[in-house]
Amino acid sequence: MAHRPLADRLRPKHLSEVIGQTQVLGPDAPLGVMLASGSLSSIIFWGPPGVGKTTIARLLADETDLHFVQTSAIFSGVPELRKVFEAAKMRRANGQGTLLFVDEIHRFNKAQQDSFLPHMEDGTILLVGATTENPSFELNAAVLSRSQVMVLTRLSHEDLDDLARRAEGELGKDLPLTESARSALFEMADGDGRTLLNLIEQIAAWKVSAPLEAEQLGKRLMRRAAKYDKSGDEHYNLISALHKSVRGSDPDAALYWFNRMLEGGEDPRYLARRLLRMAVEDIQLADPQAHTIALHAWETYERLGSPEGELALAQAVVYLALAPKSNAVYTAFKASREAARKTGSEPPPKHILNAPTKLMSEQGYGAGYAYDHDAEDAFSGQNFFPDTLPRTQFYKPVERGFERDLSKRVAYFDKLRESRKTSGKT
Repeated sequence: MAHRPLADRLRPKHLSEVIGQTQVLGPDAPLGVMLASGSLSSIIFWGPPGVGKTTIARLLADETDLHFVQTSAIFSGVPELRKVFEAAKMRRANGQGTLLFVDEIHRFNKAQQDSFLPHMEDGTILLVGATTENPSFELNAAVLSRSQVMVLTRLSHEDLDDLARRAEGELGKDLPLTESARSALFEMADGDGRTLLNLIEQIAAWKVSAPLEAEQLGKRLMRRAAKYDKSGDEHYNLISALHKSVRGSDPDAALYWFNRMLEGGEDPRYLARRLLRMAVEDIQLADPQAHTIALHAWETYERLGSPEGELALAQAVVYLALAPKSNAVYTAFKASREAARKTGSEPPPKHILNAPTKLMSEQGYGAGYAYDHDAEDAFSGQNFFPDTLPRTQFYKPVERGFERDLSKRVAYFDKLRESRKTSGKT
């Protein structure tokens, strides 16, 4: 008999045999409820590779007595889809439905995705799509509105251990690994069941005299490349994790996500730009030095390159995470921008306008302007808002870092302004 890969031999025969994904397959989970009620709608499975998307789709067809047809967006176009739809129509006329499983459905363009709609609506096909990308961004709204998105997650270490034990039962022997090596094996699989079974098949073929330690296993096997797409979901997920870790003042988590992105092949210049953004967005005047640190780290990377320059970026990550945080300027900027938008035609008060001509002087331009350097404490306390606009405090510094000092300055000038107003000097 021809050799069958271990992954194929262990493919579940029933949905109850699927490892993991209880959030979808459990009795009270969406798919479990659908099957129990006998009402199955079109579905989009969203999740990483090797978590059971194809297997579950195939088993759904078995559970519902639908004819299973599988196609891939990588190899199919509209002509191939037309043939699938025509065959499904003939099947339907003969009393049998069709479950059409479309792998990598996000790779179909808008026109190709639109071709599914009439056949979904009239019941010719039950569409089950699989994607590793966020359906919100990659699929047409019309397809999404006619489907239920179900999220499949990477397999946990417990799930991978269950799968490994099932594989050992199929092979008729235990893997020649110590407990630490077994744990290292699960790390190498990185949540991908298919990858784990491929690795197990390699290990089972080795002839070893004693169980292998983790270090020995690492020399014999290559770790699965981490899932990372510089233009896809993982890019945005990881930069969000890095930014929020810095904002949350957790340098260890921030370093972890920073290195996850580097290991995935992210351009360090992109990370440098985002670090500068964190300094101006989340730290601001609570620590003005943060801006300088981020800029210098970027400049250092440009001069040193990788890998030495990445250390400068890592130093910036730690500094920014530990810096006092404030978004007071950001809040003031938005509020003052909104006020400027609403009152965009209001002129400045005449006393702070220059009067380079006699006519302008006669119109009162510059009249009554008090030169602040001539005033007590170099502060005149005059009004600089439009005459029709009440004075508004947009900037409200926080009691953290350097802004604590700025808060004292704001209070100091408010007090002086009030005293000038009371004394009539303004």
